[in-house]
Amino acid sequence: MSKLLLFAIFIGALFLMSFRQHQKKKKVIFFGDSITQIGAGPGGYIRLMEGLAEQAGKGQAFDLVGAGISGNNVTDLYLRVEKDVLSQKPDIVVIFVGINDIWHKRLNQSGVDFVKYTQFYQALIKRLQEAQIKVVMCTPTVIGERKDQSNDQDGELNNYSNWIRYHAKINNIPCVDLRIDFLNYLLENNPQNAEKDILTNDRVHLNAKGNQLVAQRMWNVISVL
Repeated sequence: MSKLLLFAIFIGALFLMSFRQHQKKKKVIFFGDSITQIGAGPGGYIRLMEGLAEQAGKGQAFDLVGAGISGNNVTDLYLRVEKDVLSQKPDIVVIFVGINDIWHKRLNQSGVDFVKYTQFYQALIKRLQEAQIKVVMCTPTVIGERKDQSNDQDGELNNYSNWIRYHAKINNIPCVDLRIDFLNYLLENNPQNAEKDILTNDRVHLNAKGNQLVAQRMWNVISVL
């Protein structure tokens, strides 16, 4: 092999290494409520996803950013999308909202009814897509962990989740079906039909196992976008 060819190979290798080092990271914003706010902290699902990215050799490919605020519902997300999301120019936005829209109907009468939820959710998606941002939809998880569908608001959770699945399917939007994931896990791992302490610590907010489950399911979708 000639010295000229060896030199050309060496230069090509340096170019490829430089290109990989300077590849733009995909910025992913996780947009939601207190579950996402906590998920951005130590042991939270967003931080756990960073570990999954490292394990997959994609640690330098993604910038994972939390944008969750406690108490938020879908109308709150719509009102702050410009300030907290569009201004950061993300490549991907993961929308994870719905628990407070349902839960707060009984907790403090500030929930969001089904029709208004779907309208604001669609308007939020439109704003993001107009900015050329990829959207990922997530079904809400649980308000109570009893596995026999006897939690007070299981019916509403199922209705809101059915709409998310349908909207995602007909519009070719990736969907992380956390509702199904949680129900399936609880069927197998909640033999005493407990209200909490399987995937949550208070019927809603995630414990360590819940964060692990959400991290894995979200990473399965985000990693291939």
